[in-house]
Amino acid sequence: MVEIRKLALDGVYEIVPAKHGDERGFFSETYNAALLAKQGIELAFVQDNQSLSKSAGVLRGLHYQLPPFAQDKLVRVVRGAILDVAVDIRASSPTYGKWLALEVSAEKWNQILVPKGYAHGFVTLVPDTEVIYKVTDRYAPDHERSIRFDDPALGIDWGFPTAGVTLSAKDRGAPLLADAEVFS
Repeated sequence: MVEIRKLALDGVYEIVPAKHGDERGFFSETYNAALLAKQGIELAFVQDNQSLSKSAGVLRGLHYQLPPFAQDKLVRVVRGAILDVAVDIRASSPTYGKWLALEVSAEKWNQILVPKGYAHGFVTLVPDTEVIYKVTDRYAPDHERSIRFDDPALGIDWGFPTAGVTLSAKDRGAPLLADAEVFS
């Protein structure tokens, strides 16, 4: 049976699919729209993405897309482990600027659902980490935005020395939340 747990911020969930094993290995239904709909989570995913990070300390984020191409994300790790972070960037939300972190790993077999209105990022905790995530809208570069991972106003604890992370040039140059275009 799939476990679905609400996390501390509105609309963010941890999902742990059932995993059935025997001497051959295992089988798991990693996504089932009908089971999520029974919990009030109805999403239509249109694209799957996958990343490989070769070393621990690779930080990707904080990313999001603005409407009309905002994306819900269902994130899982098929090899390795990440600390996944969701930041509420809905200006009208009582938890605006608040964040939560969840370790997502192949070993835990868990997933995180990050809804529209949140910036999302993760840092790899071990080498050779592969992340797969589903999104509810296509990649739209003109609507893509980022927030600086080490914004002091957010105070995110990445569980990793931020001076030692590996970043893309885009992420290194991302604006602070106070200067970013966010959800109204």
